[in-house]
Amino acid sequence: MRTSTAARQFIRCAPLAAVLIVLVPVVATAQEPVKSFDQLNTRLKVGDTIWVTDAQGREVKGRIAELNAASLTLEHGSAGRSFAPADVGRVRLRVDDSVLTGTLIGLGTGLAAGAAILGQGDGDPTSLGIVAAALLFGGIGAAVGAGIDGLIHGKRDVYRAPGESGSVRLTLAPVITPRTKGVAMSCSF
Repeated sequence: MRTSTAARQFIRCAPLAAVLIVLVPVVATAQEPVKSFDQLNTRLKVGDTIWVTDAQGREVKGRIAELNAASLTLEHGSAGRSFAPADVGRVRLRVDDSVLTGTLIGLGTGLAAGAAILGQGDGDPTSLGIVAAALLFGGIGAAVGAGIDGLIHGKRDVYRAPGESGSVRLTLAPVITPRTKGVAMSCSF
């Protein structure tokens, strides 16, 4: 049985494409924390359940009863607790990410990678090659996207006071040029 040029190209590039799908940059945090206390109302609303870490490092969980530029009041147990901007070190909000969005993003990325690989071939891609690329790379991308979204849960910083330590972010991105193939990595603290 003879293998077409497109199929040979597809088979040769499949491992590279699989690695690229995994290394597509993903921003897990979605948004950076606001820079000042008076911007909290752009991310939070009355009724949200949040965790406030005060200036002494104690964490309080509660529902927002009142929020304005001068104070934040939580319903905490049977009593309320108010915080002035100087008393707040960090505010976090629970985040649940839908696995469907990651699956769809991964599927689209996988399909694009499959199309890019078939576009690199010498001959015309066959219908069978196109379907195989769509199924293979789309499936791999969907699985990776679902896996990444499945890992995203918990609390996200909405506000960090100046001087509060943040998280470490590592970003990996594929670099493909006619002369270079590799990965660009950046780390921020």
